[in-house]
Formats: sequence, C-alpha cells, structure tokens
Amino acid sequence: MEILTKIETYFFIFIIYSLCGWIIEEIFCSIIEKKIVNRGFLLGPICPIYGIGGIGMTLALTRFAESPFVVFCMAIILAAVLEYITSYIMEKLFNARWWDYSNEKLNLNGRICIETLIPFGVFGLIVIYVFNPFIFKNLGKTPDLIKHIVTAILFTLTVIDIIVSVCVISKVTKTADRISKETKKDDTNEITKQVKKELQKTLSGKRLVNAFPNFTTLKRKVKIAVKKTTRKGKVVIEKSKDVVKKAEKSIASNDKKAKKDKNK
Repeated sequence: MEILTKIETYFFIFIIYSLCGWIIEEIFCSIIEKKIVNRGFLLGPICPIYGIGGIGMTLALTRFAESPFVVFCMAIILAAVLEYITSYIMEKLFNARWWDYSNEKLNLNGRICIETLIPFGVFGLIVIYVFNPFIFKNLGKTPDLIKHIVTAILFTLTVIDIIVSVCVISKVTKTADRISKETKKDDTNEITKQVKKELQKTLSGKRLVNAFPNFTTLKRKVKIAVKKTTRKGKVVIEKSKDVVKKAEKSIASNDKKAKKDKNK
C-alpha cells in the first residue's frame, strides 16, 4: 500500500504541475500572440514537461531545501536537461523542430537558451517552498478511496489524451512525406508551409498549428538518400572483399599445382 500511495502522490504532483505549466504557457503565449492560444502537445489543459519537471525537482531538490540558492541553480540545470532531451526526442520521433531558440542569446543548438531557463529557477523555488508543502499536507488528509477514484479517472483521461494527441502530431511527418513525394522537392520552408495549410483543415490539426506556429519540418529525403548510399557502399565493399578472397584462393591453388609439376 505504501508503494501505491507514493505512486498516487507523484501522479498528483505530475497533474498539478502539468496544469500549472499549461496555465503559465497559456498566459505568456497569449500575451505575445495577442490572442488566446491553446498551448501544449496534448488536447487537454496540461503540459507534461512541467509535470515531469515538477517530479524531478521534488525528488532531486528536496534534500537541498536548506539552501535556496542551490535549489535555484539546480532547478535551472534540471530544466535545461529536460527541455533539451524533450526537444531532441520530439524531433527524432516526428521529424520536426517544435521550438527554436537559435536567434536568442546564449542558446545551445537552438533547443534551450538562458533567457527561458532562468524562470525555471524561480519555478523550482516555488515547487520546493510553496506548492510541495501544501500538496503533501492536503493529500495526507484526503481519504484513500477518493484518491484512488480520482487517480483512476485522471490517469485514464491522460492516457487517452496522449494516444489521440500522438496520432494528431504524427500527421506532421506523414503530411510532410506525402507533400515531399508529390512535389518532388526538399525545400523545408515550402514543405512546412504546405504542411501547416494541410493541418488547418482539421480542428485538431488547427489547434496544433496555433499551439506551435513556429514549428518547422526537417529534411527527410536527404537522410534517406544518405542511408541508401551507405548501404550500397557496404555492398560494394563486401563484393570487393569476396573478389579478393576468390583471387587469393585461385593464386594459392595455382601455386600448389606449379609445385606439384616441378616435383614430378
């Protein structure tokens, strides 16, 4: 039961911080875009990267609660690692760059930049000194049956949301590949433009474009061509090795015959 209680507790932490992250992104991006923007990859009002970050900070930073400065610095480091890995994985999975800080100062491969990471240091302080004490205190007072029911409902909704959202996001890769084949072009900007136009035809696709207006599809045909060339090169090398081996065997057998003739 203790394990189940811990799982439920951290799941609630995940949901709470995912919701908080969605609210932060919603407010910040809506102000910048000057219109209401439904941020996040999922259809529901949660941003999982914040939930994972909240759990990570809880597990890693609670032991350093005596030093707010250490908590602040480590929160920035954790956020940087998480955002960079998330960017990389999403790019590899769906062959698209969802955010790009290349034009910002002190950025790393356009995936993270110091300007967006500093607020996460503040977020870490709020997690450790404000939210976590409140969450743990009130969850301890909540009856187990209510926690079980709420956890089951939220978990089911989250899983369904993830499945549906992944299907929607995968349309980006499929649409990019189809457009690339139809137009026989590998112009990233042109393909991205057409992909966005195609996605706008559906409600879920339109939401994705509005959530990430600056996403760009990445070149795919070039990578495939390189792989094919590499494979052909390997085949040629293997064939060359076979020819050399056969030639060596032939020379060796001829030498043996020549020796036998001499002995005769």
